[in-house]
Amino acid sequence: MNKLIFSTLCAVMSLSISILAQRPPAIVSPEVQTDGRVIFRFADPNALKVEVEIEGQSTPTPMQKDEHGTWSVTAGPLQPDFYGYSFVADGVNLIDPSNSLLTPNLLGTRSSLHVPGPSSLPWEVNQVPHGEIHHHFYRSKIANDDRDFYVYTPPDYFADAKAQYPVLYLLHGFSDDASGWTAVGRANMILDNLIFEGKAKPMIVVMPLGYGDYNVIRRGWGSWDDKDLARRNLSRFTDILLSEVMPQVKDSYRIKKDRESRAIAGLSMGGAESLLTGLNHLDQFAWIGAFSSGGIDLQSFSAEFPGVDASANQKLKLLWIACGTDDGLIKVNREFKSWLKDKGVQFTDIETPGMHTWMVWRRNLAAFAPLLFR
Repeated sequence: MNKLIFSTLCAVMSLSISILAQRPPAIVSPEVQTDGRVIFRFADPNALKVEVEIEGQSTPTPMQKDEHGTWSVTAGPLQPDFYGYSFVADGVNLIDPSNSLLTPNLLGTRSSLHVPGPSSLPWEVNQVPHGEIHHHFYRSKIANDDRDFYVYTPPDYFADAKAQYPVLYLLHGFSDDASGWTAVGRANMILDNLIFEGKAKPMIVVMPLGYGDYNVIRRGWGSWDDKDLARRNLSRFTDILLSEVMPQVKDSYRIKKDRESRAIAGLSMGGAESLLTGLNHLDQFAWIGAFSSGGIDLQSFSAEFPGVDASANQKLKLLWIACGTDDGLIKVNREFKSWLKDKGVQFTDIETPGMHTWMVWRRNLAAFAPLLFR
């Protein structure tokens, strides 16, 4: 009997070793080279076509399959930054199973890639004092749902129990959740570095969930074709921010109460919300930033901003409007700036190279934040 057991164990071990020997080597993906080139690999022996979509690139990059059924391609060199990417296998978008880093999104999670850069890049982690991120939950009576928001407190916030700080309300875009500006936009790292370098004033940053009507997410990208839903989403967000989020922040954090110490900014949908909320409530906000704004109807500027005219110049410390020149929203942004000029409203006009991507918005925040509360 002992000989039989021993023989069986040897056979099992021999079979296991044989199977392991036949397996292809473990897949490493993405593999970042020192020159910024990146090797992507994806195992799918049954796929007929696989591509990789990289944030900031207008077309997917085709991949080639080897004898083990592993697809690969070397892309770049890519500039130092964080990139979202996904594989497209026979038309189906997939995350990279070899990469645990993800770019969260309510309508399309992607994998995340970091091409490291010098410490001078504001989104890199440096040996500087770091602020803290606080996560809050509450029940919204206006939206009739459970919501959250994030708050960044600067590094010295807890060192002086009497110090008060200005506050920036920073809004994400459509399809993001409330974590967008920290999980993807690196806002806390950007503020840490700018504050340490003396380029930005220490400030509190509040990052709320940006949907006034969550049906815009449930119905996906086509929800913007429903003008009533789109308008309700934007207007209710203003109500939620003013009457639900801001009072909680006021009660929980040492913020300055005057309007000159209050700013609002956002990207894409959040840019539209910043303009609609800020310009229509100049009694609340003196600093407004809009990054690649989208969601405001070209034909409705006068209806959406009924009280905006040259008198706004006396209240505005800064109206900062930015968009990438390769962004599909550049037209509506230029139309809005033209409308502001006709009204005699002064603003800072920023157009930079780039598409509708986080690479543009990180740079927008890094340029906008140092201008605040001066």
